[in-house]
Amino acid sequence: MRKSSTGKTLSTPEVIAENHTHLLQVYGREEIVFVSGNGSELTTADGNRVLDFFSSILCTNLGHCHPAVTAAIQQQAATLVHISNLHHSLPQTALARLLVENSFGERVFLCNSGAEANEAAIKLARRYGQAHGGRYEILTALGSFHGRTMATIAATGQEKVRVGYEPNLEGFRYAPFGDLEAMRKLVSPATTAIMVEPIQGEGGIIVPPPDYLQGLRDLCDAADLLLIFDEVQTGCGRTGTLFAYEDSGVEPDLMTLAKGIANGMPAGALCAGPRAANAFDLGAHGSTFGGNCVTNAAAVATLQTLIDGHTLPRCRDAGVRLEEGLRELAREFPDLAVEVRGRGLMLGLQIRDPDTARKIATACLKDGLLINVTGNGVLRIAPPLIVTDHQIEEGLAILKGALRQ
Repeated sequence: MRKSSTGKTLSTPEVIAENHTHLLQVYGREEIVFVSGNGSELTTADGNRVLDFFSSILCTNLGHCHPAVTAAIQQQAATLVHISNLHHSLPQTALARLLVENSFGERVFLCNSGAEANEAAIKLARRYGQAHGGRYEILTALGSFHGRTMATIAATGQEKVRVGYEPNLEGFRYAPFGDLEAMRKLVSPATTAIMVEPIQGEGGIIVPPPDYLQGLRDLCDAADLLLIFDEVQTGCGRTGTLFAYEDSGVEPDLMTLAKGIANGMPAGALCAGPRAANAFDLGAHGSTFGGNCVTNAAAVATLQTLIDGHTLPRCRDAGVRLEEGLRELAREFPDLAVEVRGRGLMLGLQIRDPDTARKIATACLKDGLLINVTGNGVLRIAPPLIVTDHQIEEGLAILKGALRQ
């Protein structure tokens, strides 16, 4: 039971009814109300415990209410909540330094979300292109997802995301993800950049062929194009390295981050390497709340924990254990499951029928396991990087029960 702003105690159905009445209905929400979280577990308004293998769409990489992040938020909120970007602040300085010292980047733009980070990357790429022959076109991949702004839905390689917002922003073309030759054929004199996710998230946890990212790097170098990696989902430890590009050995010119960067607080970043670091000049871009003191303090605590602690090795070990368990389930239920794919704790179990996948996810939630369906019937399984072996076994057992149903 929860209390409303008027002090009235609300039941779970009443909370849901109020939200249906007062909120724009743009989300397909489960009929459940979460009120607290700790580590890899959530508690509902009805007092039920739920094992979180979704991490709030891969945002709470360190789990819910991580002590270091919570302490940083509390301390900063009691010190200075916000200052405009016409002035300097210590949390911005600390976050930018961490990102530059631990990535290929030379300069950073701080913002509030993945869509904002990708919007900034698109604008910077066009700015770069205008200074190099008036180019403006950006090539992306089919199945990609880059955000919900007008520019980022145009960049997204899923028609369903763009429907209803026509005319879409011009200057984007799409090649099948993982098909290097198809991407090569799209390059024209108007092309200024190629933008891809190292692993497609919303597209269904799609890992490209081993030579794909290096091939894109070579293509961009040969044609003087910027290579943009959208690491909104893959970044900040999710795949077992601080950033997914590290595992491939391929450095982009631009990298976008959000989701896990501040462990659930609204923060994003665009990291620019040497070729693109000076493409923006004074007044070329901005964000009122980008670089907010509290969210940046949370991001500093999050990144520092990932860099200094045992979280990344734990993610790799837990990822191996969880992937092996999922493969065992795929072998046990061949009529339902097609394959397991992903890296680290960004894993997907492809189910043959999308409707069945949704039923499995619903059955899991009923039994206390939160997962999600993405792509074309893929169970997206992405617990916090701190998930324990016991919780992995518990989650696999619940999933096995749902598959049996």
